[in-house]
Amino acid sequence: MSHQSSLISTDIEGYLAQHERKELLRLLTCGSVDDGKSTLIGRLLYDSKLIYEDQLDAVRKDSKKHGTTGDDFDPALLTDGLKAEREQGITIDVAYRYFSTAKRKFIIADTPGHEQYTRNMATGASTCDLAIILIDARHGVLTQTRRHSFIASLLGIRHVIVAINKMDLVGYEQATFDRIKGDYSEFASRLTLGDVDFIPLCALAGENVVHRSEKMPWYEGSTLMHMLENVHIASDRNLLDLRFPVQLVSRPSPDFRGFQGTVASGTVRPGDEVMVLPSRTRSRVKEIVTADGNLSEATPPFAVTLTLEDEVDVSRGDVIVRPNNEPLMTQYLEAMIVWMAEAPLEPGKTYRVKQLCQTTPGRVADVRYRMDINTLRKMDAETLHLNEIGRCTIELDRAIAFDSYRKNRATGAFVVIDRLTNDTVGAGMAIDRLPQSRLRSDRLAMPDGRKSKNIRVEAGSIQPAERHATLGQRPLTLWFTGLSGSGKSSIARAVERTLHEAGRATFSLDGDNVRFGLNRDLGFSKDDRKENIRRIAEVANLFNEAGLIVLVPVISPYREDRENARGVIGADRFVEIHVDTPLAVCEQRDVKGLYKRARTGEIPDFTGISAPYEAPESPELRLGTESRTIDECARQILDAIEERLKP
Repeated sequence: MSHQSSLISTDIEGYLAQHERKELLRLLTCGSVDDGKSTLIGRLLYDSKLIYEDQLDAVRKDSKKHGTTGDDFDPALLTDGLKAEREQGITIDVAYRYFSTAKRKFIIADTPGHEQYTRNMATGASTCDLAIILIDARHGVLTQTRRHSFIASLLGIRHVIVAINKMDLVGYEQATFDRIKGDYSEFASRLTLGDVDFIPLCALAGENVVHRSEKMPWYEGSTLMHMLENVHIASDRNLLDLRFPVQLVSRPSPDFRGFQGTVASGTVRPGDEVMVLPSRTRSRVKEIVTADGNLSEATPPFAVTLTLEDEVDVSRGDVIVRPNNEPLMTQYLEAMIVWMAEAPLEPGKTYRVKQLCQTTPGRVADVRYRMDINTLRKMDAETLHLNEIGRCTIELDRAIAFDSYRKNRATGAFVVIDRLTNDTVGAGMAIDRLPQSRLRSDRLAMPDGRKSKNIRVEAGSIQPAERHATLGQRPLTLWFTGLSGSGKSSIARAVERTLHEAGRATFSLDGDNVRFGLNRDLGFSKDDRKENIRRIAEVANLFNEAGLIVLVPVISPYREDRENARGVIGADRFVEIHVDTPLAVCEQRDVKGLYKRARTGEIPDFTGISAPYEAPESPELRLGTESRTIDECARQILDAIEERLKP
């Protein structure tokens, strides 16, 4: 075995200590089906002499029965161990192999290439430092190549090796390699990947895997094994932000109380001041205890027991951090979710969200968009289906501590679990940006009637025309009115995205988002609805004064309230857009289940059911969404306002 050294025969303890100090690299192979992922791993192990003789004999026997290379040794069978995998010649489940060389230890994950097993690939990639993305030289960059590259980017894998395989089948031509390298580089430029290296190889014959190929003299780079042994990963660890999730409280005797867990990020030392979340209790680290004795410091991924100088209340699921360097603590977050279940995601349905050492009931409040893997475009979506990836707003029953996934994998990752089946149905990666619901507060507004008389409007020093010239646009308020489920928010998002991409300065005041914060003290009586619309109109007017184009998707069921909003904002800046969708269609869509609950009386004063909706008599635009797409509706709006935006 190539990881052996002379110490193994003279100093076994020294050998074990040397082996323990080796750096561990976690990597995976991914790409489209039949690109040669399993074959590459098998060849890597075989040429490095990392296979035991009994394993090799077993694989040689199976090669005659299941192999794809005739009677020759089939390297793919080293990882394709399931009977169905060998019969079909494909990888179905993730296979892990451990090996080591003189320089480094490795855990390698062989992931499936079929689209239906994308969730398996995401599982294998979740803990990896490096991804080997294989491409068949005959076929070039395929859909699944893009899908796996996007997931690798999403999961924060910072090192990518693009292995262009089966070069023997294209005559080892440099032109083919250069073409595929260019195609992939163009696609990858739109992703957030770290360093990307390219290597031409033939996994079946071992060309450029462990030994340099003489058949591709035009390639002057390193072999695959050399890249794996020398890629720098030490700086990938986050040693600044201390995050220590408590997995267990240890109380072996009345005189000892320790908090056990694995250091997720940062560095902790005895004497450090720390704070426990969510209680925000402060103390100092007394000792860092392990089975082998106390440590002077602990870094990721050390599993240790911390003792504190003070008797503080710390429970499983709490997180120990440094004061003034805290994660976000909130019930609301935005995240990219990979959906892993046959049944589609149900917005509003209660799932269990597991993050670190705690599980919390929660729900997907909204699907912001779904990613088109081929084009990397953001598509409007109301749900996610198997293997789809989208950006969602998550609402939890209680606050959790989290960082963005790119900052900290441990505190930024979570899984979504079905409460009835206990199946994992989704994997989420938190985004370092809170949704609009972050404005939610438990403090209610002052009671009505308290009005200050000692105020006056102050004129600004910058005139509207100056703002128009700076922004290159005239401000407008696009007021979308219609029943719940009519498509107001979806159309508004499409319009806002197009305006933003055209360089326009915009802001959206979605009715639900405003009710989480500014209007949290208001209910749904007629008077409360009137006040809700008044406040939104005032805010929209302020944004217009700043020169922005404001989009307001809000039911606003009463004509009088909408006319009052027109008066606040100004008739020259107010564009009333009636999203005219029949009640039956809105009720059929009912993504959030609101109509169903209104029909049973669970939601009182629900517009269209138990409260009236007064349709506009002469809106500037009327959109029928029953037979038109969101993009068509958005285009009609953009065409109508084009002239009005010019300064």
